[in-house]
Amino acid sequence: MSQNQITVLAPDGNTEIVPIMERVLMSVREELRDDPYIIEAVKVLQVGGYRSSIGSFWNAVVDDLRNKIIFRSVSLFNKSVELGRKVESYEDFQNFVNDDQLIDGAYQIGVIGWEASKVLKHSKETRHIFSGHPKSSDPSIIKVLAMMDDCIKYVLNTEYPAQIIDVNEYVSTLAEETFDRNVISIESALGDLPEIYKKELSNRLYSSYIHPQSTSVLRSNIEFVAPILWRVLPKSIKLQVARRVDQEIQKGNSEITQSAFSFIELVKNQGYLSVVSRRYQTEPLVKELTKSFDDFPNENMSVKALVPYASLIPEGLMAEYVLSLTKTYIGRMGSSARWNRTDFFADGAAMYIPDMFKSFDDHAANYFIEGIKQNELLNHRIRSPAKLRRLRVLGNIVLEKVSEAFQDKRFLQALSDEKKEEEFFDLVRNKA
Repeated sequence: MSQNQITVLAPDGNTEIVPIMERVLMSVREELRDDPYIIEAVKVLQVGGYRSSIGSFWNAVVDDLRNKIIFRSVSLFNKSVELGRKVESYEDFQNFVNDDQLIDGAYQIGVIGWEASKVLKHSKETRHIFSGHPKSSDPSIIKVLAMMDDCIKYVLNTEYPAQIIDVNEYVSTLAEETFDRNVISIESALGDLPEIYKKELSNRLYSSYIHPQSTSVLRSNIEFVAPILWRVLPKSIKLQVARRVDQEIQKGNSEITQSAFSFIELVKNQGYLSVVSRRYQTEPLVKELTKSFDDFPNENMSVKALVPYASLIPEGLMAEYVLSLTKTYIGRMGSSARWNRTDFFADGAAMYIPDMFKSFDDHAANYFIEGIKQNELLNHRIRSPAKLRRLRVLGNIVLEKVSEAFQDKRFLQALSDEKKEEEFFDLVRNKA
């Protein structure tokens, strides 16, 4: 018989050899192998005290969960579980937190996972039935070992979780020049945050960034941290923060409102803006682009400002937006004493416009075709071979983006094929 095998008297009077020490003591974390609750559970198990063994082993689980929660974040536990009071010490857990609350809180703050929370609820009931009620039927050795296996797997053999940052302290540190801009450090601090803390921190970063009295150091550090945090945020929090921009628009402070949009652009969260916010931000930019026609420096600035919103243009602005982009990309013919060229366009804007066209759908494609047919100036300019070639670049992009069911695909096919130039202009003249 090996040293780790213990003779256990089974309830039916048969003697079984069960490797209790190896199965229990050697399966828990090393620092728990002299835990008094576990030692007691093994001792009474060897002499057939199955009820007491279950109770002692469950006490070890509760003790470990309490210590892990305290290490992880007591303040977060208080925010996650409705207790009617705050717990601050181990004694408070003993006096005011029942087992269900302990398990739920441990799950909510990331000490255990969803599966563990469900299995531990079952183990708690096993303890309640067989250790808490002496008149219940006798548990079998299989029942005891199954309960122990679950508790070891999900609690007693798992390491302590990472500590949770204190949001108040973290935001305060962001205001200091000594803040450590180490990506690994930041990912470690933010990636393991429970959702409730992610929500609190993301909103604190937004509020601090748009606050008129925030220092340049604080804003600079937020600009470094926020995109890292946003990569691990759930959709619900991204949406909630983006919709706060509407509140700033209603307050009427243009400086703060623009800071709010800057933050949203910083974390690439424009897709979650409301229609009101998108129109507020894009309408002046579209109008400015229209106004800047053939003013290349201003066209460059206007198009660059529109790039983050290329796929978010509201319906009421779509026709003007598509036509202005098209005209800007086409440019004009001319001459210059300084430059040996006749084909002029806003070079900076032309770098962005093809990628902006890649966000087009059937709806935007219809406006593209309508603009070519209806705008006399554009119609005139594309009679030049150089300008037609530039229009063809856009036409090829749009042709790739439209659906198979797009009704005006023939127009785009004619535009994209140099051999169908005559057919294309026939379709342009037929403005129906």
